[in-house]
Amino acid sequence: MKVINYISSIAIPIVIVIIIIYGILDKKKIYDIFVEGAREGIDIVIKIFPTLLGIFLAVGVLRSSGLLELITNGLSFFTNKIGLPSEVVPLALLRPISGSASLAVATDIMTRYGVDSKIGLIASTIMGSTETTFYTIAVYTSSVGVKKIRFVLAAALIADFVGMMTSVIVWNCIL
Repeated sequence: MKVINYISSIAIPIVIVIIIIYGILDKKKIYDIFVEGAREGIDIVIKIFPTLLGIFLAVGVLRSSGLLELITNGLSFFTNKIGLPSEVVPLALLRPISGSASLAVATDIMTRYGVDSKIGLIASTIMGSTETTFYTIAVYTSSVGVKKIRFVLAAALIADFVGMMTSVIVWNCIL
């Protein structure tokens, strides 16, 4: 375990040194290239900020208004029938929208039910096998100006659904 910690501690500095050495050998102006990249990064942040603000506002309203709890209660009959515990439904609903909100829900699930419980295992597998679809699509498409996202969105949401259902099936078969 100490070896893994050591490797992970030196990985980033080694990559930085390799990039600097490569730049020197290739006779590039490393610092100027870094500054230009940082400037482009700031431009991208400015372009996508309104989109991110809208997503974070929507998630905040969804959680604080009680609508998420209402939806969870409404879906719990159906989700319990397919093996998805109702305690995991808020995570399944928020995961495609927001990584931070879904992480908060997953942490709450782990605290309440334990990491080795069936609910905890399903929640952690959902976290690992799905993506923050709306956030990712919003960031990538708004940074390059893509407006037509319906097919990408459909494919990504189907992949999220498959990841969620696979985690339910796997843990219901194992436990």
